Amino acid sequence: MDFKKIEKKWQTKWENDKLYSFDKNRLDKKYYLLEMFSYPSGAKLHLGHWWNFGLSDSFGRFKRMQGYNVFQPMGFDSFGLPAENYAIKTGIHPKDSTYKNIYVMEEQLKNMGATFNWDYEVITSDPNYYKWTQWLFLELFKRGLAYQKYSPVNWCTSCNTTLANEQVKDGHCDRCESVVVKKNLTQWFFRITDYAEQLLDGLDKINWPEITKTLQRNWIGKSVGSEVVFKTETGKDIKTFTSRIDTLFGVTWVVLAPEHEMVKELTTNEQKALVENYTFEASKKDDIERQSTVTQKTGVFTGSYCINPINNERLPIYVADYVLGSYGTGAVMGVAAHDTRDYDFAKKYNIAIKRVIAGVRCNDELPFCEYGVLVNSGEFTGLTSEQAKTKITQTLKSNNLGCFKTNYRLRDWSVSRQRYWGCPIPIIHCEKCGAVAVEQKDLPVELPYDIDWSPTGRSPLSKNEDYMNTTCPKCGGAARRDPDTLDTFVCSSWYYLRYPNAKNEARAFDKDLTNAMLPVDKYVGGIEHATMHLLYARFITKFLKDQGYLNFDEPFKSLVHQGIILGADGNKMSKSKGNTVSPDPIVEEYGSDALRLYLMFGFNYLDGGPWSHEGIKGIAKFIERVERLVEKVISLKDGSTKYDSCEKELDYAKNYAISEVTKNFEEFAFNSSIARIMELVNAMYAYDKLKNKNVELLKSATLDLIKLLAPCAPHFAEELWLMMGQNGSVFNAKYPKTDSTKLIKTEIEIVVQINSKIVEKMVIPHDLEDEEVQKLALNNKKIAERIGDKKVIKAIVIKGRLINLIVK
Repeated sequence: MDFKKIEKKWQTKWENDKLYSFDKNRLDKKYYLLEMFSYPSGAKLHLGHWWNFGLSDSFGRFKRMQGYNVFQPMGFDSFGLPAENYAIKTGIHPKDSTYKNIYVMEEQLKNMGATFNWDYEVITSDPNYYKWTQWLFLELFKRGLAYQKYSPVNWCTSCNTTLANEQVKDGHCDRCESVVVKKNLTQWFFRITDYAEQLLDGLDKINWPEITKTLQRNWIGKSVGSEVVFKTETGKDIKTFTSRIDTLFGVTWVVLAPEHEMVKELTTNEQKALVENYTFEASKKDDIERQSTVTQKTGVFTGSYCINPINNERLPIYVADYVLGSYGTGAVMGVAAHDTRDYDFAKKYNIAIKRVIAGVRCNDELPFCEYGVLVNSGEFTGLTSEQAKTKITQTLKSNNLGCFKTNYRLRDWSVSRQRYWGCPIPIIHCEKCGAVAVEQKDLPVELPYDIDWSPTGRSPLSKNEDYMNTTCPKCGGAARRDPDTLDTFVCSSWYYLRYPNAKNEARAFDKDLTNAMLPVDKYVGGIEHATMHLLYARFITKFLKDQGYLNFDEPFKSLVHQGIILGADGNKMSKSKGNTVSPDPIVEEYGSDALRLYLMFGFNYLDGGPWSHEGIKGIAKFIERVERLVEKVISLKDGSTKYDSCEKELDYAKNYAISEVTKNFEEFAFNSSIARIMELVNAMYAYDKLKNKNVELLKSATLDLIKLLAPCAPHFAEELWLMMGQNGSVFNAKYPKTDSTKLIKTEIEIVVQINSKIVEKMVIPHDLEDEEVQKLALNNKKIAERIGDKKVIKAIVIKGRLINLIVK
């Protein structure tokens, strides 16, 4: 079969017939299947694209054949650093390179034979899209959930821009792997922390991998405890969070993070040089290094003191980098006797160590970090730790020096970026009116084309005076636009809502249509997005639900993470390692169906694995074998209508394959599905060897085989369907259903052993008692000859499998 010819033929026919158009009038049977959209890279499609888009396309075809009205759109996450970095390197404008790449990728994805609904394409760098990203920003701004503050942020020294906490991996930028440092800037944030509890609670009602839900729970990091206020000697409040307020009488110092806003004002002139040098060195360290349990803890005295609110003791205030400004309040209390880290710190800096918890019938050598009974704790002495946590907090609360508190590790989402190629922030800064929202009628605020995008650490837009200078919507006075652009994760935090509304110019999405179409039924993408895109999308959905725009608060009902295809050497593919595999030569030699089929069969979709070129050769041979089988069946003339044991075996094999393939497809266990199809092909070849066969039964099995194969090898299956004389597309045929009555075997094959050695196989009724199985075995001529004059002293029957005759 000329696969090049048939691929072109069927792709053209599918497009002309609009075979995969979504029917908005059948929303009762809609199935929203979505793959995480990709960045429009300048490179050709790689195996990762095939792995993600090709196999999820097969799942979409499967659901379509089951009768679902499948909505499977495609678009591009087209803003971001790669295009801008490419522009810096080559001088080619980010817009020009991006849209050229989009055109190339569109053609490549179509050539894959995928069934994407291109009529609903979204491109995040299109003003018709980012107009509504800006609308979303303003909705958050109006409700106090988008705000500016001067704060320490993650700064990539290479990209010259800020990064969200989730974009920092082991102290390095997750894009370019350059060192990330702390830098104080005025930035825009989304108040995602207001939704921390909702984000936690929602995890219990979605069908997501448990590992992903665990990652989000840990990232949100809920901790229940108390807030304690330590008054400085100048009357200022230092707020700390602790889950061990039962140790409050043991506090002998307080520690501030180097980024804490009070460090400068609390540092005395005598300590100024030491503190400034320490905070500068701390800015070079990443959070993981600072909190490592194996790194020696360091700090420096500020020269100032505060008061312990429970006993009025005077406590020195230190700055130490093991405290993070991004977690809790950025200040902690030091309790050396009951915390290992604090114990080491106190020993190093000669700070007092006070025991206030005693163990109960256990070794309570210091540092003793378990719960116990309070000692040296004034009126609370003798209480258990649990009792004391409540009593001490209540006492502080009555004096306005503390309260019960739930803390979260989750920080507000930093969304400002000092880059050009992104969605402009729709805010105007007026000296008189402050930060003012751009009016909706003036959206979108479009990116200017003429721009100097060279990285200077200053937003490129700020260098374009024509863009920056504007008038205030409130007072009409001279004003300046916000010079930053939005984090691209803002663009992707709502794109799944836009797809069904891609052509809607009046609003971001139609409420009724969106509520009918969403949530997404199946979302496919990498686990690396667990604490970024997937968390942000959940936050935005919950926000829009609260504003009455949606009637659901979770964007994705079910989530699947694909594994990674590795190089043949078992390592992640990279050009530097020379182990990359281009799909183009494989498609050229074997066809796109063979590549798709091999990816489905050769790997567990959830795990991935190393590439094997021998594997693709085996799949090509399997395709040829199926073609020969179909050609043979077509050539058969009408035969008998008998329905004996051989026909029952074929019917069993067919229905078993239908049952298993259907189940495995639903679980994305594509490798198991292909294995069952191969078994059916083997069973059909075995049946075809019979001289007297039921041709109609074999032809019926062949048609079901083609239907099972259709989602996995779409062009090939269409051609086979046509060869079998069928009208229309195989994808308009109903997916085969299991006839469960055919899975009940009236006869089974068992093994016969003599003294544990296999000597024969027998076909027997499936419901015989052990004595009847033994009788049939002894009456078998071949078995009787092998036993001869020997005596059977015992018969061991394993029902449905074997009988072992012990003879002497």
